[in-house]
Amino acid sequence: MDTTTIVLLLAAIVTVSLVIIVISQMREKARIERVRKMTAREDEYNRAYRLFSEIPAQYLSPDLKLLLLKRMEESCHDLVALKSEQPVSEWLDTIKQTRKQVLENNDNRASVRIDSPEKATYVKELLQSLFKMIEAMHKAGRLDTASAKKHLKHVLFLVHKTHADLHVFQARDHIRQNQIRKAIHAYHLASTEMGKSKDNPLAMKAVKSFRTRIKELEASMADGTTQTESHSKLDREWDNFLQDDGTWKKKADYDD
Repeated sequence: MDTTTIVLLLAAIVTVSLVIIVISQMREKARIERVRKMTAREDEYNRAYRLFSEIPAQYLSPDLKLLLLKRMEESCHDLVALKSEQPVSEWLDTIKQTRKQVLENNDNRASVRIDSPEKATYVKELLQSLFKMIEAMHKAGRLDTASAKKHLKHVLFLVHKTHADLHVFQARDHIRQNQIRKAIHAYHLASTEMGKSKDNPLAMKAVKSFRTRIKELEASMADGTTQTESHSKLDREWDNFLQDDGTWKKKADYDD
């Protein structure tokens, strides 16, 4: 075998080796990218599932529930395309059943009382995470501008209501202990929180109601009595604040 043949043979071996190495690197890179995408989609699904499961029922309107279910469903379809080993088909079946319950108004999860600063902070963090998720969906083109603005505006309103819920709970507790001045202060704080959503008619109705309740408490201090009947009426309406918007929009019991 002459020198030229040997050189050509060695060159061929080197070329084949380089091709094999490049192909192996490309396959490994594709595998890593696939794993990265699957991890990202699983994180998206888990985040939306957590928000759907852990945000108190009274804060999730049907529209927000459907939005979260849509996000979960999109993540599942992406995982199917990536051939994920997760039980995606089971997730999709659950999403389908839950969506049906929401559309038929049969998703009856219990409300959660916001009775501590810790709970209020936790719910606020969940709502902030929901806010970021909606922004990301809009940025990715998965949500149109009008819908994104509507949902973002509502989530900000819910953040304010979280704090108002805590102040109302504290006001009720103060009244039970006959600490009327503290109750008045708590209602002032609740009114301030709802006042941050000035463009929301429902929030403004709540502000008016709180102010009327404050006047009632101030009057009760002056004559030495406590108007428990009107207080319980306000309690019932506030507890149904998001579930029955019509009560607050149409009722005139606390209008000036």
